[in-house]
Amino acid sequence: MEAASIPPSLPADRHGHGQARPQLGALLLRDGVISAEQLAAALAQKEVEGGRLGEILLRYNIATAAAIARALAEQYGLEFVELARLELDPSATGLLPENVARRLSALPIAIGEDGVVTVAVTDPTDVMASDDLRLALGLQIRFAVVSASDLSRTLDRLFRASLAVEMEADVIPEDEEPELEDITEGDAADAPAIKLANQIIANAIAEGASDIHFEPQPSGMAVRARIDGVMRHVGDVPAGLMAAVTSRLKIMGELDIADRRTAQDGRISIRYDGHPVDLRIAVLPTTFGENVVLRILHRASGRLGIPDLGMHPDAEAVLTRALKQPYGAVLTVGPTGSGKTTTLYAALEYLHDDERSLATIEDPVENQIPGITQVEVNVRAGLTFASGLRTMLRSDPDVVLIGEVRDEETARIAIQAAMTGHLVLTTLHTHNAAASIARLRDMGVDQSLIATSVNCIVAQRLARRLCVHCREAYFPTVAEQIADGLNGVLEEGEYLFRAKGCVECTDTGYSGRVALYEVMPISGRIRHLIEASTEEIFAAAVDGGMITLRDDGIRLCRAGTTSLEEVHRVTGDRLM
Repeated sequence: MEAASIPPSLPADRHGHGQARPQLGALLLRDGVISAEQLAAALAQKEVEGGRLGEILLRYNIATAAAIARALAEQYGLEFVELARLELDPSATGLLPENVARRLSALPIAIGEDGVVTVAVTDPTDVMASDDLRLALGLQIRFAVVSASDLSRTLDRLFRASLAVEMEADVIPEDEEPELEDITEGDAADAPAIKLANQIIANAIAEGASDIHFEPQPSGMAVRARIDGVMRHVGDVPAGLMAAVTSRLKIMGELDIADRRTAQDGRISIRYDGHPVDLRIAVLPTTFGENVVLRILHRASGRLGIPDLGMHPDAEAVLTRALKQPYGAVLTVGPTGSGKTTTLYAALEYLHDDERSLATIEDPVENQIPGITQVEVNVRAGLTFASGLRTMLRSDPDVVLIGEVRDEETARIAIQAAMTGHLVLTTLHTHNAAASIARLRDMGVDQSLIATSVNCIVAQRLARRLCVHCREAYFPTVAEQIADGLNGVLEEGEYLFRAKGCVECTDTGYSGRVALYEVMPISGRIRHLIEASTEEIFAAAVDGGMITLRDDGIRLCRAGTTSLEEVHRVTGDRLM
């Protein structure tokens, strides 16, 4: 990113005629982005590999793209811009087609009163790209510098919206999943609603949302999405399009658009950006209209193993010991969207070999694994968890994964299967591991069966990961340590991290999520406390060395992975 000459389209050097331009490394060193040792190592690597210093710093995660872009802008006397925080001029952004903008790593962002176009570029030293831009635009150009990640996200957002509203007229074969923009039920009068609904769904999927909420209000419909576990306002539907957008969503889920007084639910499988995505649709009549929630389920393409989950080594050892048992039940518990199924799939991966027969019954099948018999619940056709499980057990599989124990019948069948030579993996909705025993009792499972058939219970939560680009180190005060249960936990001089916010994380301070685990084996003293209260069981498990959700969260805080605020948010104020 350092170059011998400046492209002719760049402004004159602001550092004075004849004055040497500051080096990129010196600017990063001055700003505290890198240390002298890191700079020396990067320069040495540059001698070996060739290329540019900025590229090496990025490749080895020594500096962020934003920090390098900011220093590069100063080096060449240009403005540094953060596109995520700017209101872009549509008349400017439309000057370059997508393929040209991506090829040249450039985006026109504003047109001045003098007719000069401001173009954000990632590399202002690229002479050929500069010439191509002048030729493509046919206008005078003023350059600004943007980080590559910021530009990429902005291009995705701009052109994804365009993609989402394009309508295809071709008939889709029944045995193929339609691309999102291909679902075109309705006539020309519905086109604005179709385009708006498609755009909202496409944007939410691309942002990594787990669900989208269309919430009717007196003046229109508010749209919120749950991203990294937290709800965010992502748009609005005008009052004039509310009914049409709702009908569009109901058509996608094959629901009755004429019925506006009863609750309905449905599903549809689509392909977005070439990848299969399941949408679960729930419609509920409210005071101001029908509330629609779309839950987004990605069919995972990767296969995680237990070591990939990031558990504490002691907790991982408890889980693997339970999975090595020839029979019994392993439960994962927690609220909806806490990653329970991901943990069960990791357990399947651990158990999958040629010597075992594995089968699953799910709603829906989230990850298709060769060599495993997988069944999808279809209530309309009479295939429920209970009925499918009864038939499945007649084929005598060694391992059975039940997507969720929802009722007393399924719970009884699952526990009985665990007693008769099967290893059963399943999920429950409970607050923590200890509370799961009371939940099973409430579902009518015999207490003696719980003690003898359940191997271990894994409780989990998902907390947001701190953004590595902007997380801020701090030393918690003694009062804060006492309030957060850290008194005596942190070593002298040990610091934690908290969220700050930057363009890389859209000012949230977080990016992605990480799991907190609590693994409770059903053995020893716990087996004799099945009839006891949840509090007694929890206390006995802690005395036996169980790492609680809060303990695991503090471990991740000390590693700089998440913040105390996040641990409080997902675990609550109580220790259990």
